Amino acid sequence: MRLRLVGIVFAAAFALVVGRAYYLQVVSGEMWQKRAEQQFQRAIPLAPQRGNIYDRNGAEMAVSLENDSIYAEPPRLRDPGAAARKLAQALNLPVADVQEKLTGKRGFVWIKRRVTPAESDRVRALGLAGIGFIKEHKRYYPNSEIGAQVIGFTGLDPQGLEGVELSYDAELLGAGGYLLMEQDALGRRMTAGNDIVRDGELSHSLYLTIDRNLQYVVEKELAAQVRAMRARSGTVVVLEPDSGRILAMAGQPDFNPNVFWRHKPDHWRNRAICDSFEPGSTFKIFLMAAALEQGVVKPGQSFYCENGRYRIGGRTIHDHRPYKNLTVAEILQVSSNIGTAKIAKALERERFHQFIEGFGFGARTGIDLRGEVTGMVRSPAQWFEIDLAAISFGQGISVTPLQLATATAAIANGGRLMRPYLVERIIDGQGQVVREQTPTVVRRVVSRETAALVRDMMVAVTESGGTGTLAAVPGFRVAGKTGTAQKVDPVAGGYSADKRIASFIGFVPAEDPRLVMVVVLDEPEEQTYGGLVAAPVFSRIAGQALRQLGVSPTLPRGADPLPPVIEARNLAPLAPLVDAEPNTEGPGRMPDLSGMSYRQVLQVMERTGLNIRLEGSGKVVEQVPRSGETIRYDSEVRVRLAAST
Repeated sequence: MRLRLVGIVFAAAFALVVGRAYYLQVVSGEMWQKRAEQQFQRAIPLAPQRGNIYDRNGAEMAVSLENDSIYAEPPRLRDPGAAARKLAQALNLPVADVQEKLTGKRGFVWIKRRVTPAESDRVRALGLAGIGFIKEHKRYYPNSEIGAQVIGFTGLDPQGLEGVELSYDAELLGAGGYLLMEQDALGRRMTAGNDIVRDGELSHSLYLTIDRNLQYVVEKELAAQVRAMRARSGTVVVLEPDSGRILAMAGQPDFNPNVFWRHKPDHWRNRAICDSFEPGSTFKIFLMAAALEQGVVKPGQSFYCENGRYRIGGRTIHDHRPYKNLTVAEILQVSSNIGTAKIAKALERERFHQFIEGFGFGARTGIDLRGEVTGMVRSPAQWFEIDLAAISFGQGISVTPLQLATATAAIANGGRLMRPYLVERIIDGQGQVVREQTPTVVRRVVSRETAALVRDMMVAVTESGGTGTLAAVPGFRVAGKTGTAQKVDPVAGGYSADKRIASFIGFVPAEDPRLVMVVVLDEPEEQTYGGLVAAPVFSRIAGQALRQLGVSPTLPRGADPLPPVIEARNLAPLAPLVDAEPNTEGPGRMPDLSGMSYRQVLQVMERTGLNIRLEGSGKVVEQVPRSGETIRYDSEVRVRLAAST
């Protein structure tokens, strides 16, 4: 009986041991296997591979290429000091930095990641024990500067830092892989050569709406004009009016994203969405659309344009030439500020503001890029009589080039405001479409009839007698509008006497628009009129773009010779569009401060908006510039005070 009891106990114990062994080795064997691997394997994270970026035709704009990354295992180095000197020379690194890595207590350190093939070959030739190589992916932009401000660039991580790379970082960045290295219980490297590389998950790729060939044409022509005019910067946006697809978007100065750190951060910026400016006379087409839509004016209606000078709200508005009676269509054709101001007065501020917002000004367009600004549109409750007049010809309001392009597209496509976009579709690692964007109508702004009337007026701008004749494209009717806007002077607190922004907006063919284009040049020095500076860029780009898109001419050959070039000497000297004569203390002119006290000068500063630097104390004995002189852009404005003797 006792032996039987002992046998039962031993049998039960044996069954428990077998059951436990079965549970550990079979039921939960996979879990314990992973735990064991974690104890003798060390995982070194590797940078993930980013998806490619293609243009609309499949041309590569951004790719990820395999490069060697070099690491070291300091415990395996025989002479860390000598190894540091050799590696530093081969990789062009500071010796002290490399030596610090090799003499530390860590068992694994990166020496340099994603090196060039030449650097990799030099290190391999050294034959150093304890130095290893692993393949990682490096971002490369095969077209260098082409589309750089749209595409953006990545950092070492590699996370997107600008442009599409930043906006679609989550889609482009796949899961990173691992380098698995064997180690003992104390964390020491065991056997070299048994490392395992586990790949990460495949990332998504993007197809853009950008056309690489057209983008090249745009950048080439813009760069040439910026150099020729000695302009501070330039911007061009080209889009499809019916869909909102961006075909090209360029800015100057530009940069090479492969070596972005060699360029100023200012060059990285996408000026089409980040910079706002006063649109000048290009804004007149939206006033015309609003007035026609509301029935306030008719195309043939006539307005007296006061022979070039018109007093309103205590200020004087100028035209670049004296005009008497002009029809509404002629007001747009010759770009009369006075005629425009009178139409705005008939429309009134509330209705005008409603259409300004309707065309998308004062709000983001919704483009799939980060960093877009809204521009500036003040509430109509803050408009005085002179403000209504000034806004009618594009002063006292700021817009972005993209806003201007999308608003013009609404005229071109029959009155519908479209949301612009850059990414056509996203595909996964197997080439399957994950997401696809389609054209989106934001709202209808004006009727088809009104849009057609404005279109015909814009065609007259580019024909004989208009301000935009240099925008003509052989074989096609062009609808457009020129703009020459004064820049705000931050020193004087008003408009600059000599700095301008020249622009041109238009679409072609006028009767069936295939592309809308905005050209903006900031502070051109050789010429300042939009018709002389920006319109020729439109003509050159549009001519090449239409050929690339396969658009056949709509006019018979030889029926539309280009209008003669307008020489600058035939135009009136560029004068301020609005002044405050005869008050010499208005913005832009230096008041007479002679003999004034410190407090009196401050009162003048408050009244005129001037930013004057005061030196000394007592009474004003010297002022720069002198009384009545125009305050030039970026010029010094100061007064010196001294005690009376």
